[in-house]
Amino acid sequence: MEQYILPILFFLLIGCIIGILLTVASKVFFVKTDETVQKISEALPGANCGGCGYSGCDGYARAVASGEAPPNLCNPGGAAAAARIGEILGIEVESGEPKVAFVRCNGNCDATEDKFSYIGTKSCAAVEKFYNGKGKCRTRCHGMGDCANVCDNGCITVQNGVAVVDPTNCTGCGKCVRTCPNKLIVLVDRSQKTMVRCYSIDTGKETRQICKNGCIACGMCKRKCPEDAIVIDNNHAEIDTAKCTGCGTCVTVCPVKCIADLPVLKTEICKK
Repeated sequence: MEQYILPILFFLLIGCIIGILLTVASKVFFVKTDETVQKISEALPGANCGGCGYSGCDGYARAVASGEAPPNLCNPGGAAAAARIGEILGIEVESGEPKVAFVRCNGNCDATEDKFSYIGTKSCAAVEKFYNGKGKCRTRCHGMGDCANVCDNGCITVQNGVAVVDPTNCTGCGKCVRTCPNKLIVLVDRSQKTMVRCYSIDTGKETRQICKNGCIACGMCKRKCPEDAIVIDNNHAEIDTAKCTGCGTCVTVCPVKCIADLPVLKTEICKK
């Protein structure tokens, strides 16, 4: 029996010593948690999407607590999160307009064609490395679904060869915006009524040859807009959302119908 007692006592002694050392270390290296940062972090949705420009919710919470960032940058949290943060900081916070993602392309399978067959990795980032993608339009949606894969809410589907955002559950986190290699996805105010569904950088003549739905930069929308909210930039129309009232004039006069009212209606799944 004695032959077991000594090893047991030895291990108990080692355990006590380790326990004491861990306790001392926890006291010496203890980092005091800022309660304000913790409360702000708890007020955020915890999506860690990076849409605010910081590494995650904790990083943004620290920036807000230190005064480095405004308290209304969280798109997924929206007005509710901004209000809670305002209560924590004891200030009045003006919540920003809720955002929603929009895909600036309607170059579906019926409107444009591919210039070669791609059989590699099903990824927009991968196909982009091959001559700016397989489509004849250099700025066309590749339709491989990289944006859909990063969307935590399942708001994006590829339909008829083009990514389509269902605004119903979109939180405006911006993950899809950062993922799209052609920069076709942008965040717009949820109240925005009208957007241009094209980001072509080709001339009007070239666009006519490669895509039926592409903006030909004719300027008709710009000339007819009563609010002077449209400019022609880099061979495609751009709407100044701050000026746009959603009157629908541009939608009516666009000869190729590449300007649409939001939300965009879903299309049929591509059979090609």
